[in-house]
Amino acid sequence: MSDAAQTALPDRLSNDPDSPFYVADLIENGVGIKFNGQEKTNVTEYCISEGWIRVSAGKTLDRKGKPMTLMLKGKVEPYVQPKA
Repeated sequence: MSDAAQTALPDRLSNDPDSPFYVADLIENGVGIKFNGQEKTNVTEYCISEGWIRVSAGKTLDRKGKPMTLMLKGKVEPYVQPKA
């Protein structure tokens, strides 16, 4: 991972358009997450400085119709996904 790619990503990012941490340009380009050394594909939000990710909990929805999430703590390594 290059330092330039890592510095381009914010400390906290969400894929929920209603979140204040949503950045459409980054989400459209694709952001990958390595969590504790493993690739995660179901991450809905992350925070590098606090060391956590939110992952969707199956197909369960909350009362507002949004997916239920679980917060997992560990080492978070976001990266910009390479173009195919």
